[in-house]
Amino acid sequence: MPLFEAFRLAIQTILVQKMKSFFTLVGVMIGVMFLIAVVSIVEGMSDYVENDFAAKIIGVNTFDVRQRPGFAPNRTEEEERAAMRNPRIYDVEADLVRSTLPASFKSAIVNQTFINAVVPGLRPRSVQAIATEASYFEIKKFDLTSGRPFSPQEVDAGAKVVVIGSEVASYYFDGLDPLGRQLRVGGQPYTVIGVIEEQGSVFGFSMDRMAIAPYTSPLSRAIRPRGDISTITVQAPNSELLADGMEQVHEALRGFRRLGPSDPDNFAIETSDAALGFFNELKGKLILFGTALPAIGLVVGALVIMNIMLVAVSERTREIGVRKALGARRRDIIAQFLVEAATLSVLGAAIGAALGVGLAYVIAAVTPLPAAVAPWSLAAALVIGAGVGITAGLYPASRASRLDPIAALRQE
Repeated sequence: MPLFEAFRLAIQTILVQKMKSFFTLVGVMIGVMFLIAVVSIVEGMSDYVENDFAAKIIGVNTFDVRQRPGFAPNRTEEEERAAMRNPRIYDVEADLVRSTLPASFKSAIVNQTFINAVVPGLRPRSVQAIATEASYFEIKKFDLTSGRPFSPQEVDAGAKVVVIGSEVASYYFDGLDPLGRQLRVGGQPYTVIGVIEEQGSVFGFSMDRMAIAPYTSPLSRAIRPRGDISTITVQAPNSELLADGMEQVHEALRGFRRLGPSDPDNFAIETSDAALGFFNELKGKLILFGTALPAIGLVVGALVIMNIMLVAVSERTREIGVRKALGARRRDIIAQFLVEAATLSVLGAAIGAALGVGLAYVIAAVTPLPAAVAPWSLAAALVIGAGVGITAGLYPASRASRLDPIAALRQE
């Protein structure tokens, strides 16, 4: 039997038995729906992490020098304790990093934490307080909607000026021009000189609740009372020079700290790859656990299809006998029932894929989770649907093909 003829007969049967066909494909439809939704959410998170999280939190073509790693999901408890014992980083090593790198590299000392900001008459609110240098604005590519960033001269003078995020401006100075007004951060008054354009949020965390002041201002001591440095952020002019810059800094710091060839690093140098590596490991686990429930749905759907097809064989015994009496071969009968089962399953997978895409975007609309539909997942859904249908239809098709035509013709 030609494939097209088998497909035509399958469509006719589905249209004649609409209600039965619908309940047959529900299992596959639900399984594929949740499968597509999970994959879409995970893919959306992956794109978001690579394009927004890495760029906004870490920066483009940058690496961070820290006392200990910030992203190390597989670190043992012993390694964690060893990292805690690493020497702190101070200004002298920041100067060493700068002297080691070519002039085309940019760098900034960055200390940050969450501190309450206060304006008389308003309830205090926690903001992301950042004490850094003027180059930080270039590294992060912050554009300002009003005012200006602080200058290197203001950093040298330890000026008590601050550049704030749009959310801080709207909360503390609603309906007012924030420029020139006072904002107390860490117990000290700072004059607002600029407002950063809206940055949005990363996984529900607002990037607009920031207050950035010079590294030499009192804010730095409020964040790091010991006078040490949390992070030295370095930006290479392009991705090709990034690895060279990291290697130069690595060798310089090892030499400065007099580490022998067999001694492990007592500092950390991280790029966005560390964060992305952590997420990629998490992504694999999310897909694994997220597809377990849809897989159960697909198994249930396959069992339903098998049962329905067995019932169909019983109900259509006479039809099978007539077809065999008219010359239909065993493989023709097998093809007819296999194509019918596969058509039901693929149709359920197609509807489930459409519902899964819709569910993913609904979740993205009402939660901080992003969604991105991967084209391969839609193709995989149809292939899985066909596979489920063919697998579930094998036994009923084989049973139908083995019916004795004479006994089948006697069936009422």
